[in-house]
Amino acid sequence: MNVKSRARLGAALAVAALGLGAAFAPAAQADPSPVTQYRTLAGVGSDTTQDVLNGLGNVVTNAFGQKIIASWDATGTATVKTKATGCVINRPNGSSAGIDALRNAVDTNSGCLDFARSSRGPADASTTDLTWIPFAKDAVSWVKRSDSALPSDLTAAQLKAIYECTTTSLGGVALTPILPQSNSGTRQFFLASIGVTTPGTCVQQGVQENDGTVLDTAGDIAPYSVAQYTAQEKAVVTDRRGAAVLGSVGTVAARNADKTLNLAFPFTRDVYNVVPTPKLTNATIASTFVGSTSKVCAAGTTIANYGFGTLGANCGTTTLKGER
Repeated sequence: MNVKSRARLGAALAVAALGLGAAFAPAAQADPSPVTQYRTLAGVGSDTTQDVLNGLGNVVTNAFGQKIIASWDATGTATVKTKATGCVINRPNGSSAGIDALRNAVDTNSGCLDFARSSRGPADASTTDLTWIPFAKDAVSWVKRSDSALPSDLTAAQLKAIYECTTTSLGGVALTPILPQSNSGTRQFFLASIGVTTPGTCVQQGVQENDGTVLDTAGDIAPYSVAQYTAQEKAVVTDRRGAAVLGSVGTVAARNADKTLNLAFPFTRDVYNVVPTPKLTNATIASTFVGSTSKVCAAGTTIANYGFGTLGANCGTTTLKGER
């Protein structure tokens, strides 16, 4: 099955899962509800952190008990309306698309977006226009099908060879390495972690990240957010794992025995909310995102419930700037 067929299949199954699971899925799992509920801070971007931000959106409130955060999922309707007046924008899918949309909102002074979700750091740290504020810890591992004869452990060097297409089979199984769409922060982090600059021509590209249903043959492997895998396994969010099981890297498992994030795993990362640097002094943005006692950082139970690790004193720092 080619990548376009995989993407269509994944989308169809996701829609079906949403329909079948509507009665069971938590309310924090989708766009703000009702969609006409325009909260103070509107954000878009990363698939990996969309669900935890929806969860935080349900628990982070102002002094009047009103919800502050409106976070729009990476996929869904083609457009979203983020504010009561105007502000109908194309739905950004992925970290880079969310950052681009935030940058456009700043450049046009539209006021349509206040933050972007990102599972990667800045691409250009020579500028200071945007600030990456970390709020949780994640890891990216790789998945295969549970019924595959592929090994359950691969080294970073093996993954590099697979994604550069110099290794095309293992244990007699023909490999099909798969990557998410180009705006995915998970894609960018995974490739950087295994030392791949340009994926080989054998790589199937363009699927939606963190969706194990696209693995339909024994040789398929793909990167996967460990936090997303855990949240899907716990049914905190829609389970898109299909037959996918997490692999280890260099004999190190991505999770501990209790299925919490293993901080010794080699491919761990911070995840971020990105805001315009001049807005750091905005009272609502500061109280929501900035500092270890901010409302988001104080919601450690919610963050952990979605499979992420908490950052303690490192949560809410504002030293990481860049990308314009």
